[in-house]
Amino acid sequence: MIDFRSDTVTKPTKQMLEAMLQAKVGDDVFGEDPTVNELEEYAANLFGIQAALFCPSGTMTNQIAIKVHTQPGDEIICDNLSHIYQYEGGGIAVNSACSVKLINGNYGKINAKQVAENINNINDVHKPISKLLSLENTSNRGGGSCYHFDDFIAIKEVCTQNNLMLHLDGARLFNAIIYKNESAKQYGKVFNSISICLSKGLGAPIGSLLLGDKNFILKARRVRKVFGGGMRQAGIIAAAGLYALQNNIQRLSTDHHHAQLIATALRQKSFVTNILPVETNIIIFEVAEKYTAKELIATLYKNNILAFAIAENQIRLVLHLGITTEMVEETIQLIQKL
Repeated sequence: MIDFRSDTVTKPTKQMLEAMLQAKVGDDVFGEDPTVNELEEYAANLFGIQAALFCPSGTMTNQIAIKVHTQPGDEIICDNLSHIYQYEGGGIAVNSACSVKLINGNYGKINAKQVAENINNINDVHKPISKLLSLENTSNRGGGSCYHFDDFIAIKEVCTQNNLMLHLDGARLFNAIIYKNESAKQYGKVFNSISICLSKGLGAPIGSLLLGDKNFILKARRVRKVFGGGMRQAGIIAAAGLYALQNNIQRLSTDHHHAQLIATALRQKSFVTNILPVETNIIIFEVAEKYTAKELIATLYKNNILAFAIAENQIRLVLHLGITTEMVEETIQLIQKL
């Protein structure tokens, strides 16, 4: 099967598995796993940030960040398509007892003016305290869209003026960095905390990293323990993440190229009524006429292609290292026949 459902379906390569087999391990809760420590130090240096924390998932790193940055009753500002709001099981309410203010952005991206307009008056006791702004780059529901870095600078200025912490859900951040020709250190200078996934386009089987200053990560380590995320001989999986950061970032451009090829083929079909702008490795398109999303997915499945319906008329395809050029060509040939 050609699996476009998500970039979370990737499997470790032979080289990554070898790195996992060779990993030195210890008890990470005691801070004694050398491979976990190496991964955290490597990631922190990559972003020019003081420290990092290895966790099982991106949901956990996001939720830990929210917990550390806020107090019960505070408010978090984010785009209405944000993963922290849409796909983390109500964790903001359950874990941090915070409320959320949603902004209708542009393909999952918001601007400094919108942020400023949605910060509550600190002297109005009727309103929760606006404490944290969370941005997502790339935006999953925005079709893999990327911010312009100048927008981050402008947003950071608003946050600084209003005592607002700034968190980045960077599950697919390296896709944005490659597409925009940016550097990780640029992000380290702007955000109070950053979450990055190792288990998506980078191809590791599990794991995410939370980055911040030493005091933030010390608090985050305690919250990770409370959330049940303390791991023991985690170096085996940390080795996969380290290999991913050292070897799999630049190859993301291949996924972006493959996405463009498939999107071009889809634009030629009359039953495809709209495609969100394709910038990175995600294609979100709408169908009409002879297909619902469910019907088209069933047709694709009969031809050994797996896709994902995100709405009654919307389908998402995600490119990743498990998709070869030959698979892309086969997919395009099928699209042309539909």
